[in-house]
This record gives sequence, structure tokens and C-alpha cells, in this order.
Amino acid sequence: MSQPTLDPAASTPRDLHEIESEITELAAHIHAAMYRLLELVREFDQREGWGGPGLKSCAHWLNWKCGIGLGAAREKVRVAHALKDLPKISDAFRRGAISFSKVRAVTRVATPENEDYLLMIARHGTASHVERLVKQYRKVKRIEALEQENQRHALRELNWFVDDDGSYVFRARLTPEQGERVARAIEAACDENDSDLKNVPAETSDAPAVDPASDPIAARRADGLERLADAFFASAGTGESPAVTGGDRCTINLHATPDTLAADGETADAELESGARVSAETSRRLACDCGIVHWHEDEAGSALDVGRKTRSIPPAIRRALQRRDQGCRFPGCTAHKYVDAHHITHWADGGETKMDNLVLLCRHHHRLVHEGGYGVRMTAAGPKFTDPTGRTIPPTAETRSRGNVITLKRQNRGIGLDIGPETTIPLWEGERMDDGMAVEGLLQLE
Repeated sequence: MSQPTLDPAASTPRDLHEIESEITELAAHIHAAMYRLLELVREFDQREGWGGPGLKSCAHWLNWKCGIGLGAAREKVRVAHALKDLPKISDAFRRGAISFSKVRAVTRVATPENEDYLLMIARHGTASHVERLVKQYRKVKRIEALEQENQRHALRELNWFVDDDGSYVFRARLTPEQGERVARAIEAACDENDSDLKNVPAETSDAPAVDPASDPIAARRADGLERLADAFFASAGTGESPAVTGGDRCTINLHATPDTLAADGETADAELESGARVSAETSRRLACDCGIVHWHEDEAGSALDVGRKTRSIPPAIRRALQRRDQGCRFPGCTAHKYVDAHHITHWADGGETKMDNLVLLCRHHHRLVHEGGYGVRMTAAGPKFTDPTGRTIPPTAETRSRGNVITLKRQNRGIGLDIGPETTIPLWEGERMDDGMAVEGLLQLE
């Protein structure tokens, strides 16, 4: 019986130059596709296509729907909006001539005045060259700011007052150093998933980017400041994790009647210690996971009887709930710190404080369930959420076709992009970049 003969050509390794050309050409196609992706992200964000169900920003949508880490998603949203005002960098990126790594770096400092200069560096240098230039340029600017620090130090202040409607109004003037710390802390607190921030992929910058202006950033910063207060009270109190301590993070005195807390009650609002009033539904949310004191008063407001303080959710149940849910259970949410235990049927309406009537929700989604018209019910498979129209929110993102390399090349060529093996290769010939001269050239363009 004869043995089959082997085709010598089939076992011959491909020519390395051919492999190299295919790699560089495909890389350029990927750069061009990334530009198209960011262009779509910018339009999607501007039109708030991500706005629901219960999602907080375009970055959170990318995290849920596309599997992109929150830090990387924020960077993509930031770069997408920055490119809008940088037509020359955008055109080079669109043609696959420069990579996302270079674009991400230059958009941190690029302006219409220095765009040509930065593009020249990006085309003639490596990503390392670009990163180093941007880093050193920003360092020079920081030194200039530091020279003015002593002049601003004497002007630092923080004041607040209670407005006519009971809202607290803060006004602060901080030194650059103080402001940087506070601003970064608030920005970090705006994202409740700290683990994603610590595990930012290599393609992202070291500093988390701020969510775009289409998200109500001022409101999110107010929430972030509240979380900083929660973190302080948690560390200054029992030392327990904020996820476990629940309503004991700090004490806010809310005077509410049983009728206010009942779902079918007629009382419109309740009163805080400061005299400000909050709606009945807000009162129900605050009472979901808190300490309770039964305080009986006469019509004149004098105390007749003050009961002992009890917890709406005992610590043992709170710990078991934390172990079961591991964080906010709202679809697509990754928050696991500063979460509240929500009574699906409120205790004021006779709901029991037991596991199958409780679910962990972050502050954002807890408010949506109470004040935003969203619903939740417990099923054998876990909690199911509905939007204000009653539509069930799917627990996971839909699965769609991810495309392939051939389709990518065909689409790029179909829109007139002439991409080849040499498109994305830098024009660098191995010479050393004069960092001082490069930074000086950038400073002269201010």
C-alpha cells in the first residue's frame, strides 16, 4: 500500500516579508476602523442613544454592550469628542496613518493651533515618542502652575448656606493642588466600580477620563461628593466596609409619619432636621435601609414617647445579601460599593425583611426604582427589572455578529481608503528625539 506524497509547498513557511506586510496593512485597517468606531460613538453619545434602561453614560453603555472596561470606554468617549475639533489628526486617523495609541496621547493636549505640530510628531515618531512629548509638555505646564500656588493659597475658602427650598449650596475656592485632589476624588467617586478603574487596559491612559458633557456631569459630581462623605463616615465609624454598613454610614434625621412611608399614603413629604422637606417617595427610599426610631409626638410637636433605635435590615441579613448579590443587581451595572439594600415590597407596606424581598442597588439605580418609575420583582431566577413603560429590561446585552477581517478591508476600501502595508508605519528612521526642542516647539504654539 503506497504512502501519500506530501506537497513540499504546503510545509514551506510563508515569507517573513509577506507576513510583515499583512500585519502592518491589517493594523492600518484596524486604525481606520477605530476612527469609524469613535465617530459613531460621538454621534451616539451626542444623541444620547445610550439613555436607558437606567444607564448612566455612554461609557457604561460601551462597558455593557461592547465588553469594554469602564476606564477604556471613558477614554474612547473622550477621544471621540476631542477629534471633533481636530480635522487634520482626524483625517490621518481615518486613513489608518496613525494609531489609536498616538491619537489618545495627542488629544490630551491638542488644539487647533498645535495640531499640525503634534501630527508631524505622530507621523515621524513612535507612540513612545508621542507619549513622552505629551507627558513632558504637561509637566512644564504643571511647573508654571506651581509657581502661582503661593499667590492662590491665601484665597482658599469653602462656604455653604441652605437655600429657601432646603437645598445646600456650596461655594469653594481651592488652590490648584487642593482642587486637583478634590476633583479627582469626586471623579473617582462618580464611578462606583473601583476595580474597573484599577484594571484599565494597556491602551488607556493612567488617569481616568471624565464622562462627556452629554451626561449631566454636575449632577454626577454632586453624587460623587456624597459618596466621599459616605466613605469618610464608613472609615471613621465601625471600620466595616461601606457595602456592609448600609444605613449606618451616617445619621440623617428624617421625620416621617407612617402615612408618608406607605405606598398608598396621602402625605406628600417629610422633614429633615434642617427643616428642608423631601418627597414621600424619597422618604421611602431613605427608609429602605436605615435605622428607625419610633417617635410619638402630640399636635404641638412635643415628644410623648421615644422608642429604641432599630435597624430596618439586621447586620446578619445585610451580610448575607451582600454575599449573594455582590453589588448592584440592575442590568448592566457593575457598582459594588456604596450600595443600598432595597425592600422590593417596602416594610412600611408590610414587606418582610428577608432575602427574597431584598436586592442590592447602587444609589443611582435605587433612586430610579423609587423616584424614576422603574420596577423590580423577585423571581426564581433572580430580580427582574422593568422600565417606566413596564417593559422588562434584559439581564444581558444582545449578541450580535462581530464581523471579520475580509469585511473590514472591504468596507474601508468601499469608502475610498487606500490602505497598504506602508500606511501606518512611522517615518522615524531611528534618530533620537530632542525632548527639549520638541517641548519648546509645542510651547511656542500657545
